[in-house]
Amino acid sequence: QVQLVESGGGLVQAGGSLRLSCAASGRAGFGRTFSTLAMGWFRQAPGKEREFVSAISWGGANTYYADSVKGRFTISRDNAKNTMYLQMNSLKPEDTAIYYCAAGSSGRYTGQADFGSWGQGTQVTVSS
Repeated sequence: QVQLVESGGGLVQAGGSLRLSCAASGRAGFGRTFSTLAMGWFRQAPGKEREFVSAISWGGANTYYADSVKGRFTISRDNAKNTMYLQMNSLKPEDTAIYYCAAGSSGRYTGQADFGSWGQGTQVTVSS
């Protein structure tokens, strides 16, 4: 199973920016490597269910965003480095959550069930 490690979280004031990284190692089912997997970001705020944030296709040509982050967040990936990124700008207090990266090969991009491998999460806190 592919291993995923998030980094880059922290405390930032409203209006600020953070860039999250997700480093992948190992292989997914059927020996699939990072460059062949769809990748996604999800987040879970205190007392709320985990929700979709953004996703990117294996080659990076297709990206998907939740309406709440569209225009503020940008997802990208560097397959040569086995790393995915989430650039978060104009952060709001409601973006406060634990952010998880995920990898999958289902061909779908926005549901938790579409991803089979998950990282441990990184905390993002946005103060007002």
